[in-house]
Amino acid sequence: MHVLPQLRKLERKYSKVLSVIGVHSAKFDAEKLSSNVREAVVRYEIEHAVVNDAEFAIWQSYGVRAWPTLMLIDPEGKVIGRHEGEFEIETLEKLVDELIFTHELSGTLKRGEFKLIKEENESTTLSYPGKITVDQEKEILAISDSNHKRVVITDLDGKIQLSIGNGESPLLVDHRFGFFDIRGIEGPLFDNPQGLMFDKDKLFVADAGTHTIVEIDLSLGTATTLAGTGEQSLYRHEGGEARKLPLSSPYDLSIKDGILYIAMAGFHQLWSMELSSGYIYPYAGTGFENILDDLKEQALLAQPSGIEVRNNAVFFVDSETSSLRVTTALDNGRVVTLIGRGLFDFGDKDGVGPEVKFQHPQGLAIRNDLVYVADSYNNKIKSVALGSLEVRTVAGSGEAGSCDGMSMKAQFNEPGGLAVIDNRLYVADTNNHMIRVIDLDSDQVKQLEVV
Repeated sequence: MHVLPQLRKLERKYSKVLSVIGVHSAKFDAEKLSSNVREAVVRYEIEHAVVNDAEFAIWQSYGVRAWPTLMLIDPEGKVIGRHEGEFEIETLEKLVDELIFTHELSGTLKRGEFKLIKEENESTTLSYPGKITVDQEKEILAISDSNHKRVVITDLDGKIQLSIGNGESPLLVDHRFGFFDIRGIEGPLFDNPQGLMFDKDKLFVADAGTHTIVEIDLSLGTATTLAGTGEQSLYRHEGGEARKLPLSSPYDLSIKDGILYIAMAGFHQLWSMELSSGYIYPYAGTGFENILDDLKEQALLAQPSGIEVRNNAVFFVDSETSSLRVTTALDNGRVVTLIGRGLFDFGDKDGVGPEVKFQHPQGLAIRNDLVYVADSYNNKIKSVALGSLEVRTVAGSGEAGSCDGMSMKAQFNEPGGLAVIDNRLYVADTNNHMIRVIDLDSDQVKQLEVV
């Protein structure tokens, strides 16, 4: 997904000479279903054709070894280029320009529009809500209404109090810094907002689409870019002055003592930002993708997508290793894996011990001695008991759907974010375009009517 912005630029620049075909060769079981592939195509607003290569037939025929891989095929059907991993668009543009010149000269290239019908869902109040957080003192929720490119603030019963950003025009924005300078005053405030965190009168937003951290001052009605330039960084770096550095897919946030902790999914790292100084640095992980416990600076992570600081530890879910992990101390701690084993070890298994498995979890919330996990690809909400590490299903039958009722019969569809207050667990039920509420005392699940 991290190469989609670059592909989109190429598609639009070369709309009459370049056709992009996405080949989806799934790693996770849930990703093999064509219905889930369609959801991803709509959710990420993909404009090119996508093939579901569930049996890896195309993958094997082209000798692919890694995600993502780009194959460049000329007008005569010959593979003339291959690239593994993310790429610099300028390099690929030069190659495409050379191909256009060569094949127009030889008469083997015919210009013309390749028109496709873009799939869309019916209009709903929320569109693929990714994350949710709660301000317990003020009794309000913040919801990342991701595909509507806005953040919605509601009371605990779902009544909308404020909508921030609508994909077209921002609030009053500090234009001195960050991507607002690049996009201009008419640009959207958000593009795929995800992680959210309240801190008194401020709301911090991890905007994965613009690779920025945005501060919303709810008392003043202003938005300021705290970190990121609006462009995705294709390379890991050592941090520095936050407003001058490109980031990569910040996906969730937590805060403690003036330090903002960030699940930086695109870098396969956790980062931290000192709000008083405006400096941001890697906090845990080398940036190489895998699962390895070690000192924070030497550990390996794999697309951390949910994070929460509790006491003197940072808990996070690593989506690509289907794991729940923790840093044992805020300063000089280690990364320790609580649940999970490897990049290709995933499934749906409760219990205690190494046989326990998640499948691509994306969110978490902590209440007392329980860590609640959005086990996204299993369409379940699970809990992990700190101490015994016993994992059990709290809600969800495992079948994708939107059925309310008793927790074990209720259905979710790729839940992505969690927030807990008292006995209520709020769920951003992403592919159902809704917020669900689990009553932890009665074991009932119901939809929160956001109006």
